[in-house]
Amino acid sequence: MRIYNSIEEFEPVKNAVVTIGTFDGVHLGHRKIISRITELARANGGESVILTFFPHPRMILHPEDQNIKMINTMNEKAELLEQLGVDHLIITPFSRDFSNQTAEEYVKDVLVKKIGTKKIVIGYDHRFGKDRQGSLTDLQQMAPVYGFEVIEIPEQDIHDVAVSSTRIRHALLDADIDLANEFLGYPFYVSGKVMRGDQIGRQMGYPTANILIEESYKLIPANGIFSVMVQVDGKEHKGMGYIGHRPTINGMTRNIEVNIFDFNQDIYTQPIRMKFFHFVRGDVKFESLDQLKKQLDKDKEDVMKLLE
Repeated sequence: MRIYNSIEEFEPVKNAVVTIGTFDGVHLGHRKIISRITELARANGGESVILTFFPHPRMILHPEDQNIKMINTMNEKAELLEQLGVDHLIITPFSRDFSNQTAEEYVKDVLVKKIGTKKIVIGYDHRFGKDRQGSLTDLQQMAPVYGFEVIEIPEQDIHDVAVSSTRIRHALLDADIDLANEFLGYPFYVSGKVMRGDQIGRQMGYPTANILIEESYKLIPANGIFSVMVQVDGKEHKGMGYIGHRPTINGMTRNIEVNIFDFNQDIYTQPIRMKFFHFVRGDVKFESLDQLKKQLDKDKEDVMKLLE
């Protein structure tokens, strides 16, 4: 898959089959749409193109809202789309200038001139152009003028996409990892670099890798202990993940940590990925580190059973 960081980098391709969206989560609902464009591209000797936006339009149009969180970072999304066989991913920097294009300017200048769209797969509720004035009907009216075909995504599929994205976010914030993973079709994960911590876990026999996630918009699940698989240097290891403020030691910051089982390599500054499989328990303040250690012993037993 080729990735373009602006529409200007893209050269029109033969028989471009296009869809547009944020595709946050690249979940099972999205995969119906993506498989449609890849199948149509193959059947017509063309290439599949996804046009997405970054930052998310709401981040630009509503900068006061700091609660906008995404299931995937842009890099994670690109990786997932590549796995699904998409040929081209255009990441358009969303700006107020871009949002001020009229519906016809958007179709003529972006979809036709820049991309060379021959088929566009789009939902009944898709809106585009200044003040979201453009609609599916407008696209259908412009299609014969500009030489492309509009393929409407069924309302039920669009409903599935919207419901899935919302339910995944809510499920992660409620620590319902099982439900989130069911809708995603893969284990939810976070990626980041390992940073040095204060070594308190090591003192208790549970050394942890502290994960720094640079993308502030990445959604982080609810606080607690989780069964996880950790990817380091292409290999996967069982582990016990933790998200929280470490209340037993009166921690001030929210940490994301993982105790990797049977692992003693020095991985400071290295990138790792933590995949979430089950929620074990919530974050609790204990009276002493000894009590916390006893609980961690039990947590590890529970995690090992869940990952069998």
